[in-house]
Amino acid sequence: MHKKKANPSQGAPAKTRLYTVKEPSGLLPFLLHTLAGQGRNSVKSMLARGQISVNDKVVTAYDFPLETGYVVGINKDKVIEPSPFVGLTLLHEDDDIIVIQKQEGLLSIASPQEKDMTAYRQLMSHVRRQNPKNRIFVVHRLDRDTSGVMMFAKSEAMQQTLQNDWQEIVKERSYVALVDGQVKKSEGTITSWLKESSTLKMYSSPYPGDGQHAVTHYKRLQANRSFSLLEVHLETGRKNQIRVHMQDIGHPVAGDKKYGSKSNEIERLGLHARVLAFLHPRTGQLMRFETDIPKPFLKPFRESSPGPRGRG
Repeated sequence: MHKKKANPSQGAPAKTRLYTVKEPSGLLPFLLHTLAGQGRNSVKSMLARGQISVNDKVVTAYDFPLETGYVVGINKDKVIEPSPFVGLTLLHEDDDIIVIQKQEGLLSIASPQEKDMTAYRQLMSHVRRQNPKNRIFVVHRLDRDTSGVMMFAKSEAMQQTLQNDWQEIVKERSYVALVDGQVKKSEGTITSWLKESSTLKMYSSPYPGDGQHAVTHYKRLQANRSFSLLEVHLETGRKNQIRVHMQDIGHPVAGDKKYGSKSNEIERLGLHARVLAFLHPRTGQLMRFETDIPKPFLKPFRESSPGPRGRG
């Protein structure tokens, strides 16, 4: 998968070196190979500061997919340009789809109360700068206070394909959740039928078959007496599914007062869409986007009492 070796192109500006990709790869492996001797964190910092470009466009996503013939620019001396986005990072864009990482607090799309600062509106402005007739289309959503990876379509036909064949196209969709209390089981599955109340709050019906079938799988990553960090895989994608299911097992998502949390340790909702992997609807290529666990989610475990930490 990795190229051996990318040679600098001729004629590059003094401060920027250009490298032609010899075979498909992720951007981070390419940079680690090309910048042999630089540490992983150092290379990630260069990405975050906008010092890396692909085909003359600044790229900050370390899992950006490179194809043969792409030209990667590495500028070791200065930040090229700030991100034009607020509260989101562009991970991937092609003629059919846009994949982003959304920060907590940013609406995916407009609500009746707020229409201005949304991921949808920012991306619509982005594609219209290229062509005023361009549009984007919502494929799925993340709650305002949930961060992580999400995807938009760039045509109505692509939106319909993704939504109609979502279960077949999406190969992995996983979250990390910081939840209240010590989850005793190392892993488990929660199944229920979800309904929405008149106050727009989701809940699990006590009657089988009454509502939308919802299945959530979880695995415990870390735990102490106050919190547990879980890896969560969705078998179905219902509204507020993880939040309801965590409340159902007595461990609401940290900071989620709507669904029973009493904690405010990290001053945000403890839910992050970490991985989205799918078959590209046009090319059939498997695309996988994985993001880091948000640092606040690890804070409760770093502040545990000194000495060996138990398995929980």
